[in-house]
Amino acid sequence: MGNHKFKVGEMVEFHPGGSYLAKTRGQYTVVRLLPSEGAGYQYRVKNVTDGHERIVREGQID
Repeated sequence: MGNHKFKVGEMVEFHPGGSYLAKTRGQYTVVRLLPSEGAGYQYRVKNVTDGHERIVREGQID
């Protein structure tokens, strides 16, 4: 498939879709690179404001 687009420590903007709450949008820091789950790479990211961590798909972040 290729490589992850983002690196650990990089700041990204999370753009959730579907059933995600709008308040989850915003700036996050990539804390871990995760393997592909069929639909592209995944990342563990940490919210810059509240420190909440979540797992996101590569297509959900810029």
